[in-house]
Amino acid sequence: MYDFAFIDLFAGIGGFHVAGSQLGGHCVFACEIDEPAKAAYKHNYGIEPYGDITTLDENMIPDHDILFAGFPCQPFSIIGSQMGFDDTRGTLFFEIIRIMKVKRPSMFILENVKQLKTHDNGRTFEIIIRNLEKLGYDVFSTVLNALDYGLPQKRERAIIVGFSEKTPRFSFPEPTGKGKLEDILENEDLVDKKFFVSKDIYNKRMAKHKSDITPSIWHENVAGNISSHPFSCALRAGASYNYLLVNGKRRLTPREMLRLQGFPDTFEIVCSDYQTRKQAGNAVPVNVIREVLKEVLNARYSKAKRFEKEDNARIVSAWSDSLAASCKNGENAYLLSRNR
Repeated sequence: MYDFAFIDLFAGIGGFHVAGSQLGGHCVFACEIDEPAKAAYKHNYGIEPYGDITTLDENMIPDHDILFAGFPCQPFSIIGSQMGFDDTRGTLFFEIIRIMKVKRPSMFILENVKQLKTHDNGRTFEIIIRNLEKLGYDVFSTVLNALDYGLPQKRERAIIVGFSEKTPRFSFPEPTGKGKLEDILENEDLVDKKFFVSKDIYNKRMAKHKSDITPSIWHENVAGNISSHPFSCALRAGASYNYLLVNGKRRLTPREMLRLQGFPDTFEIVCSDYQTRKQAGNAVPVNVIREVLKEVLNARYSKAKRFEKEDNARIVSAWSDSLAASCKNGENAYLLSRNR
């Protein structure tokens, strides 16, 4: 694995952090405005994120090799206003540009909803790419689906990658295979009864839809049509709890939602069910970012040892053991010392 420093902007609960740490990276700075997400981040990684990025002095950020940012997606999402840069949240992208102008990281990975690429007939995306290229970066972009990278969730996301030097060797990762829903579901006999729907709702669902897929996630759209799949539709920060049902009879638990995003079970839940559902819905899919990051590091450090198609379970297991030890000790002294 490579040894590199990264910063985590619009960090949420640390999907980028998990992927970066699994591949040898060290977080030197994080920024997140949501207080419950900050609490979860600090508890799990030993770093307290800075709050409002608009008040951040970019000169105070430690030097780093790679910048991660899952900048706010609501202005570009089909479930948001789709106002783009007319929405104040959309302008937060330019906070990334402000920081990159000063810190000049060698690499960056940005993530957003797939609608970013088509918003305003592609003009919004063109503005984003043009501003990144103006800084001198070699920029690549695509849309990747978490379903193709070991997670049983259909979650399509726009990924933007950049290098401070021309990098013709870079290409986005090939799919690694689909994940199995049964691997993320908890033992139903042990699931709290509060997650099960009422008999009335259950009977209404069963009258509308029959499924020969087990296990499955039942999805009800805004028109009331129900479909079932051996995977979940995309988690959302608000509505996922109500419109996704396991086998048509119960809601996903917070732990199951975190697993759908690729968070290991060593990630400790410290917030309420409501906040954890919101955090999972806002998170980046760890598996997708990890595979993209492998290719970014391989391209940037091509003369060093490359990541081959190694067993991802080994990487995740080793990192999970490390995280568990860190949580047990209360703080990660190394990360804290880098962040002082």
